[in-house]
Amino acid sequence: MIEKIVDFAEHLTPIALVGAAGIGKTSVALTVLHDYRIKRRFGVNCRFIRCDKFPVSLPNFLRRLSEAIGASIENPEDLTPLRPFLTSSDMLIVLDNAESILDPHVTSAKEIYAAVEELSQLDNICLCITSRIYTVPPDCKWLAIPMLSIEAACDTFYRIYQHGERSNLINNILNQLDLHPLSITLLATAAHHNGWGVDRLASEWNKHRTDILQMGHTGGLAATIGSLSSLTFQELGPDARDVLGVVAFFPQGIYESNIDWLFPTIADRENMFDKFCVLSLAYRSDGFITMLAPIRDHLSPKDPASSPLLCSARDRYFSRLSVSIEPGEPGFEEARWITLEDGNVEHLLDVFTTIDAASGGVWGACGYFMEHLHWHKRRLVMLGPKIEALADDHHSKLECLFQLSRSFQVVGNHAERKRLLAHTLKLSREQGDDRQLARALRHLSNVYLQMGLFKEGIEQAKEASEIYERLGDTVEQAWCLGGLAQLLHGDGQLDDAEEVAFRAIDHLREKGKEYRVCTCHRILGIIYHSKGDTKKAVHHLVVALEIATAFNWLNLLSWTRLSMARLSSDEGRIDDAHAHVEQAKLHATNDNDTYSLARATWLQAELWHGQHRFGEAKSEASRAVEIFEKLGAADDAEGVGKLLQQIDLDACESDDDGELLTTVPLFVFIDSSFSDKAAKSESWLRRLPRALGMQLANASSLHSTSRRVR
Repeated sequence: MIEKIVDFAEHLTPIALVGAAGIGKTSVALTVLHDYRIKRRFGVNCRFIRCDKFPVSLPNFLRRLSEAIGASIENPEDLTPLRPFLTSSDMLIVLDNAESILDPHVTSAKEIYAAVEELSQLDNICLCITSRIYTVPPDCKWLAIPMLSIEAACDTFYRIYQHGERSNLINNILNQLDLHPLSITLLATAAHHNGWGVDRLASEWNKHRTDILQMGHTGGLAATIGSLSSLTFQELGPDARDVLGVVAFFPQGIYESNIDWLFPTIADRENMFDKFCVLSLAYRSDGFITMLAPIRDHLSPKDPASSPLLCSARDRYFSRLSVSIEPGEPGFEEARWITLEDGNVEHLLDVFTTIDAASGGVWGACGYFMEHLHWHKRRLVMLGPKIEALADDHHSKLECLFQLSRSFQVVGNHAERKRLLAHTLKLSREQGDDRQLARALRHLSNVYLQMGLFKEGIEQAKEASEIYERLGDTVEQAWCLGGLAQLLHGDGQLDDAEEVAFRAIDHLREKGKEYRVCTCHRILGIIYHSKGDTKKAVHHLVVALEIATAFNWLNLLSWTRLSMARLSSDEGRIDDAHAHVEQAKLHATNDNDTYSLARATWLQAELWHGQHRFGEAKSEASRAVEIFEKLGAADDAEGVGKLLQQIDLDACESDDDGELLTTVPLFVFIDSSFSDKAAKSESWLRRLPRALGMQLANASSLHSTSRRVR
C-alpha cells in the first residue's frame, strides 16, 4: 500500500485514505510523508495539516493552510492570494482527519469542500486526505486501509506489552478485535501499565471486553469513535444511536434486505444506514451492514433487555421462527433465510436465554431455531449446555432436548444423540405424552439403525408405530414404518422389510408427503439391491431421484446418489459409481451437509481402493477421517480409519510387487527354488497373481496357480 501511495504522490495524483477510526490512516500518511522517495521528490515542501485542531470554517482552514505553506497571509478569503505560494514548486499536502471540515452538515462545508477540490486540481500539488467519511473530491484515488495481518498485530502488541511470552491466548484476543490497529495498541498499553500477565489479561478481556480499552491520554476507544459527535450523525435524529446499537448487537450486523422489516417505525431508515457507512461507523459486507468488532462491542447495548428497539427486533425474529417446517409443507422454502442469519439468531437466543431463562417465548424460539437448522444448515449449536441445565419440569425442556438430539443426528454423533433421546424418552413417559413418546421412540430406533443394533431398533420402531396407529396418525406411522423397513433390512429380514416399506407408501397417499414417499422409494431401492433384483432396485432409486430433483431436496439427492453408487459398484460399473459419488458430494456441499459429504468421501475412498488407486484412496479416506473427527462421529471415523490402515498395507505390498516386476526378470517367478520360498509365505501367495497381472475368481486357487506358474 505504501508503494502504491508513494507512486501516486510522485505522479501528483490526489489520494484519499478513507476508513474507520483507529484503522491506521494517519500512520500510513505519516509513513508516506517520511519515505525517502517522497523527500527526494518534494524536499521540504511536505505539509501536514491536522484538520481537527482548528474551528471549522473556511477562514480558519485558509489561515491554517497559509501557515503550513509559509505564505504568512493572515486572513485570506479564498485561494487567490495563496496561489503564488501554492504554485511555486511541487508540493505534498496532507489533510489529516478531514472529516471534521468536510462533514456535509457543517455550516461552511460547501465552501471548504470547494477550496479542497480546487487544491486537488492544481497541477503541481499532490493532495493526500485521510478521512472517516467518503465526502472527498472526485479526482482522488480512494484507498481502503486493510486490517493488520496476525503477524503484524502480534508485533504491534508485543512491542508495547512486555510481561510475557507470545501466547495463543493473545492471538485469540487480537482476532476478536478484528486485528484493529488502535484497539491492539490500547489493549497492549492497558496490559503493560497494569502489569498483567497473559492469563490475567485473558481474564480481564473475558470480563470487560472493550471497556479495558478506555484508558490512556487519548481517551481510549470511545474518544476515537468521534463520528458519533459529528453533525452528520446528529442530523440523523434521536433514534440513530439506538439503531446503531441494534446493528452492533448482532455479530453479523443487519442483513440489508431486513432493514424495513426490522425497523418499521424508523423514518428514512435507508438514508440512516447509508450515513452510517459514509461516517465509517459501519460498512457493507456480503449483503450485511456490519462494523468492526471493537466498535461493535463498544456500541452494543450493555443491557439488551432495556433497549426497546432491540427487543422489537428480537420479537420479530422469534415470530419469524415460530413455524414448524418440513420438506414439501408450506413455508419450508421460505425458511431458508436461516442459512444467512443463523449466527445472529443464535447470539440473540444465547443472550436472552441468559437474561430470562424462565421465559417460554425465548425457549420456544430456541426449539424452532434448531428445527430450522436441522433442515437447512446442518450443524451443532452452542446452546446445548443451557438446554440440558433446564429443570426437567421446565415447559420447554422436552422439545428443546429433542431438537438438540437432532443436531447430533446430522453430524453422525450417534452416541450423543442416543443419550439425549433416552432423556427425552424418560421425560415423555413421565409426562404421559403419547405423541412425544412415539416421536422419541421413532428417533431412538433410527439411532439403533445407525449403530447396527437392528433388533433393539425393531422393538422401538414397532412400539412407536403402534402408538401412532392408536392415535390415528397414519402419516407419522408411515414415517415409523419406513424406519422399521430399514431395520428389518439391516437384520436380514428382506421380505418383511419390502412389505413394510410398501405399507409406508400406502399411508402417504395425501398430497404434500412427497419427501417421505421419496425416502421410502430409496429404502426400497436398497432392499432390492440386497435381494439381488437390480432392475427393481434401479427403478425405485430412479423414482426417488426424480422426486428429490423436482423439489431440489439436496440431502435426499445426496443419499440417493450414494445408494446408486453402491449399486453401480456392485454391478462392476465403477465409472458410473464414481459419477454418482461426485454428484452426491456436490449436493452435500450445496446443502452445507458436512456429514453427508464425509460419507460420500468415504465411499469414494473405497472405490479407489478397489481399483488399486491407493494414492487417491488414501487422500479421500484421510479427508473423511478428518471430517468425521471434527464432527464427533466416532463410529464413522473408526470405520474409515480401518480402511485407511488397509489402504496403507495394500499400497505397501503393491509397491513391493512393482519393484519386483521392474527389477527381476519374469523367469525368476517361475524358478523352482524361488517359488518354493514364496509358497511358504501367505503374503507372497496373495501377491504373486497380482504381480503377474492375473485375475483370480477367488483366493482358494492360489496354491494351484502357484504350482502351475512353477
